[in-house]
Amino acid sequence: MSTTVTTDTREVTLDTDTVDVIAILEAEAEHSGRAARAKTTWTQEDDGEWVANYGGYFGGSVDKRDGRFVASDTFGLVVGDFATLEEAQAKLSDQLHVMLPSVIRPVA
Repeated sequence: MSTTVTTDTREVTLDTDTVDVIAILEAEAEHSGRAARAKTTWTQEDDGEWVANYGGYFGGSVDKRDGRFVASDTFGLVVGDFATLEEAQAKLSDQLHVMLPSVIRPVA
């Protein structure tokens, strides 16, 4: 299948694959900035344990162990070991943004 496009000066015929690529590029150009993240909220469950809520979903947790902060994702896999709670929470939030793209939506 092809599509004919008329411009001010000439007519161009594009194949379906080219039209699809142009549509994808236009869509990406409209969202050229970084996608808005779902909101991450934190709840301290116990002494030394914080639980992440990422856009309404369980996002994982940060546990204090031997003076360090260990972040685990929504599947229980360790994301990393950090010196501060803030570093652990930021890294887990970044990880969730990549892991759970279907949760990404504009934040008011």
